[in-house]
Amino acid sequence: MKASVLVGVDGSASSLQALTWAAQEATLRGTPLRIVYAALRWAYDVPLVPQPAHWGPAVETAARNLLGQAAERARAHAPTAEITTEIIDGAAAESIAAAAQDAQLIVVGSRGRGGFAGLLLGSVSRDLATRAPCPVVVAGPPHPTGGRGGDAEIVAGVLGHPDQDPVLEFAFGEAALRGVALRAVHAWTHPALRAPGDMQPLVIDLDSVGQEEARLLAESIGGWRQKFPDVPLIEHVVHGHPAKALIDASESAGLVVVGAPRRAWAPGSTVHALLHHAHAPVAVVH
Repeated sequence: MKASVLVGVDGSASSLQALTWAAQEATLRGTPLRIVYAALRWAYDVPLVPQPAHWGPAVETAARNLLGQAAERARAHAPTAEITTEIIDGAAAESIAAAAQDAQLIVVGSRGRGGFAGLLLGSVSRDLATRAPCPVVVAGPPHPTGGRGGDAEIVAGVLGHPDQDPVLEFAFGEAALRGVALRAVHAWTHPALRAPGDMQPLVIDLDSVGQEEARLLAESIGGWRQKFPDVPLIEHVVHGHPAKALIDASESAGLVVVGAPRRAWAPGSTVHALLHHAHAPVAVVH
């Protein structure tokens, strides 16, 4: 059996949007869709302090009803996909990460039911972005200027580092699945250092540095262009902060793909800004 697309739901509007995205993705990939609901359950004869919210037959029935409704919604968007539902034990981020050991992709909403109304990003999506064993897509409510549907391009943030191959492989693969263009965005604020010990110049010639950064981008994606010759490629070099460049590019995107280190305490500044402000779903790839 192919590894599944796993989506976490909790009944919030954000998680339902994530469910729709995950169902469509499972269809594109030809993989099963696994819908999970995370719950803190415990044995009644084991005292815990503080006590978790009460878990009993009524709460379990409500959770299973929620999963049933989620499965119906998913079938409307992925009628040919194999769909399963499951209640998993534990706090949401930890239990979803554990359940996804054999998954190829995790999809979650940007903010669940437990979040504060003023927060754009919930703790579950933030924590999963740093600890998940596979790529994580954070799909929030539709933005009025972004996520234009199946014909929207894929945007990838390219640093020019050799360890970014997993990011580029995921981005090119998503563009190939959808038959859309890939926009490779490389933003710079200072000239790239090519070797250890290099020093930044005191005066920067923007034109010449821009040409060098464009060469760096071309070198970074050259091999992937050959592996995915049918994917239309747009090379986009920006003098500015990577977060702003990617947020701006997300206005015409169906998905933004960005890299992040695994097991960090929190996402880097660029990933954090994207998860808060992107106009389209964001895929975080380690």
